[in-house]
Amino acid sequence: MEIGNQIKALRARRGVTQETVAEALGVLPQTVSKWETGATAPDIGLLPEISAYFGVTIDQLFALTDGTRMERIRNMLWDKRDIEDPILEREAEFLRDMTRREPKNGEPWTLLAWMENFQARAHHRRAEAYAKEALARTPDSRDAHGELAEAVGILSPDWYSDTHWEYIGWYEDFITRNPTVWRAYLWIMDALIADRRFDEAEVWCEKLAQINDTFRVPDYRARIALARGDRARAREIRERMVLDFPDDWMAWTSLGDNLVFDGEYDRALECYREAQRRQTHPRAFTDPFEAIAQTCERMGNIPAAIEALEREIEAMGSDWDTTDGETVDAVRREIERLRRKL
Repeated sequence: MEIGNQIKALRARRGVTQETVAEALGVLPQTVSKWETGATAPDIGLLPEISAYFGVTIDQLFALTDGTRMERIRNMLWDKRDIEDPILEREAEFLRDMTRREPKNGEPWTLLAWMENFQARAHHRRAEAYAKEALARTPDSRDAHGELAEAVGILSPDWYSDTHWEYIGWYEDFITRNPTVWRAYLWIMDALIADRRFDEAEVWCEKLAQINDTFRVPDYRARIALARGDRARAREIRERMVLDFPDDWMAWTSLGDNLVFDGEYDRALECYREAQRRQTHPRAFTDPFEAIAQTCERMGNIPAAIEALEREIEAMGSDWDTTDGETVDAVRREIERLRRKL
């Protein structure tokens, strides 16, 4: 790792031992050794102290290429649940500078959006906690109920605030300019379904069929049918879907979801397990594990739900080499929540 080489060079230049650096930073000497050999990297929260100790900027400490630094930011946003504001602002300034230096590069803009949403989620978690504390003291507080609803993503009943009019219009223009970007069709259909504009959603689904011959077309036909209240039609479409796309694990997950809606939990579990079997390794997603856990919880089988989540953590370790960070911690929190129900 480049930062390990930098720390080693700066320590040598200063003429101090690993033990001296470790004592100054409040870590073990073995930790400094691992940094220097590249076995691990310093926690991002230690970077200001390390840079201050050696009298260099954090940028000088890393000597990172733009690409490596963006990858570090991506990993930070993926792995952490909370990040201190000064760290976020420092990385945001780097990304803003990149947008000026590379105006045609979309990646820094994407990371800036991710960063803003990361902060928004953190604010919403705190708002949810504050609102619940308020309601514990004043249960009839209209304002506290409203703030809790907004924090958890429940929209206002006002007609003008629970629609996606501008968002849908933006995607209509986007698809006109980029007609082969199939993912855009999914986003616009999601918004149309949410706004109960089902006829328009069906039109976009048929447009999708012209450019994307995958399970997604029947899946969205089923979603629209389900949103219309035609559960039998949605079920029929998805039953046919797994026959037409038997090797696509997401098709099996989709059918499992429909079976859950119909209360057929045992067969839903069969579909989710079939989805697991159809996945290639390394798995890109762990959705079937979470679907199994949620279904087992609905059935009142808490031990089976916990087992599914424990297997999800094992899969993250074997397939992604991920054993810590927010991705795993979120699942561990779910396990602890379930254990409290035993």
